[in-house]
Amino acid sequence: MRPAHAIIDLGALRHNYLLAKQFSGTRALAVIKANAYGHGAIRCAQTLSASADGFAVACIEEALLLRNAGIQQPILLLEGWFDATELALIQQYDFWVVIHHHGQLRDLAEAAIERPLHVWLKLDTGMHRVGFKPDEYGEIWRTLHTSGKVASVVKMTHFSRADEPDCETTEHQRLCFNETTAALEGLSSLCNSPGVLAWPQAHGDWIRPGIMLYGASPFSDAQNNAARLKPVMQLNSQIIAVHDVPRGEPIGYGAQFITQRPTRVGVVAMGYADGYPRHAKTGTPVLVDNQRTGLIGRVSMDMLTVDLTDLPASGLGSTVQLWGDGLAASEVAHWAGTIPYQLFCNLNRVPRHYFN
Repeated sequence: MRPAHAIIDLGALRHNYLLAKQFSGTRALAVIKANAYGHGAIRCAQTLSASADGFAVACIEEALLLRNAGIQQPILLLEGWFDATELALIQQYDFWVVIHHHGQLRDLAEAAIERPLHVWLKLDTGMHRVGFKPDEYGEIWRTLHTSGKVASVVKMTHFSRADEPDCETTEHQRLCFNETTAALEGLSSLCNSPGVLAWPQAHGDWIRPGIMLYGASPFSDAQNNAARLKPVMQLNSQIIAVHDVPRGEPIGYGAQFITQRPTRVGVVAMGYADGYPRHAKTGTPVLVDNQRTGLIGRVSMDMLTVDLTDLPASGLGSTVQLWGDGLAASEVAHWAGTIPYQLFCNLNRVPRHYFN
């Protein structure tokens, strides 16, 4: 069997969720969209079902998967519905919905609603992606409350730069939210993962931790609260071939790396078809037998190469850790010019092994 695999530590997932609640002291929706950021939505939801206040997913397909797997907690559709025909299933399965544009308001006004919906009403406080403008938000809130089709309304927004703790944008967004919603009753939700970790003044009544659940920091620099997270995924493989290459020889496609010394090259069963980032540069750290070394040459579809010159005891069959405990996914992502969110979600064909 090909040795590439991911190990998922469900105990670390529980730790991170409870840590998020500890930081905020509020209710928390565990965000498990995109197959729980590549970690496996059903297993992650089942693991958190005893403690989670609810879950959040992107779309109804993801929500139905959880309901059919026996998840009974509230499930919020972060993008609401895409077609009015989904409203029947939303009522049948008692999903919560985000409303963020006027087309959804028209759908709701025209639909036959037998079970009033639990709505999260999105305010655009400056991200300018989705949500209603501040000058129209209050009137929409009042219209929903008098429609007879809504059971409750949570006031929500989304931060665009909360992962930059020294940036004033988040405080401006928070103040915009407070000023716009001050006269409107109901619970509030503002914080994604960086908001939970770095902006305690913005926690509101519901938080929405996502990437922090999986043990990855959303910050580019060290952050005290993020340092308490535990990595949930460890991506492993093995050395499948070893050869010696003299100085001045190219390694891999495109001759992107030329050996500067006689080099002992290890070939690893891992590539971009598995989801490892193709643009990871030479020097991107890996652990071989728990010893740090780095990539050399371009990542191929099914293989990548590492420098074993200074690891004489390692060779054929040696364990290779691509990220996880001892090698943060955020560090690998930095070398590859991406973010850990993408690393996790791109793991296409790597089998997952779970433990508690």
